[in-house]
Amino acid sequence: MDIRQAIHFEQAETLDTEGLRRHFLVEDLFIAGEMRATYSHYDRLVLLGISPEAKALALSDDMARSAGVADFLERRELAVVNLGGGAARITADGEDYAIAPFEALYVGMGAKAVSFAAANQADPPRLYGVSAPAHVRHPNRKITQEEASPQALGTIEAANKRTIYKYVHDGLLPTCQLMLGITQFEPGSVWNTMPAHLHDRRMEAYLYFAMPEDRMVVHLMGRPQATRHLIVRNEQAVISPPWSIHSGSGTGSYAFVWAMAGDNQSFADMDFVPMESLR
Repeated sequence: MDIRQAIHFEQAETLDTEGLRRHFLVEDLFIAGEMRATYSHYDRLVLLGISPEAKALALSDDMARSAGVADFLERRELAVVNLGGGAARITADGEDYAIAPFEALYVGMGAKAVSFAAANQADPPRLYGVSAPAHVRHPNRKITQEEASPQALGTIEAANKRTIYKYVHDGLLPTCQLMLGITQFEPGSVWNTMPAHLHDRRMEAYLYFAMPEDRMVVHLMGRPQATRHLIVRNEQAVISPPWSIHSGSGTGSYAFVWAMAGDNQSFADMDFVPMESLR
């Protein structure tokens, strides 16, 4: 478990490139045959990169100890999305769920035995999970891309034509605080999201994917009047504090998973920043 402490924006503004990357960028989430976990002290969100191949991978006792409980999900909820490759078989307390690419699974608080396997070992899946503290158990549920409220936004002229898929949100299924979705850009579109915004009531994490090796995203972060940037490659994640904007532009089209935890579950709860205020 990689632990990332929460830091004040005054400290963040003194960091060099390497310091910003060390605190806010997660570079090695996906290693074949492994489960990698990063624990952020911003709203206690945990990011999971799950890459099952020849054998199933399970939520471990070490992860539970990091959370101070007997079972990792004893007081947590979990959402997992299949980013591509083959189908996955996720087992939660003896019940199997077949999760195809661009499908997701919500697992409620209290699940004791949760494992992740490739439906076909010759075509392993790439699974990305996020977990947040929970106070009540909600039912497990599989979510298809068709159920994820596809919403087309943006224009070609503004280079931000995209579709937002809301997999885990209160309009579709109950959760304690988790929200998760995917934003997918059309060819020729690269900007997300401008005007930029904040939401001081919750943090957010971005996992960028669907990029070839020679493509990157310049992720903008920091307070609006003191912006910084991170160079982000395929399947790398950014931890975005509540005091930070989260915007970016790629060298070509891409997709990203957004996940939020905090005080509310309103997707529209955004404090937009006037373009002229950015520095």
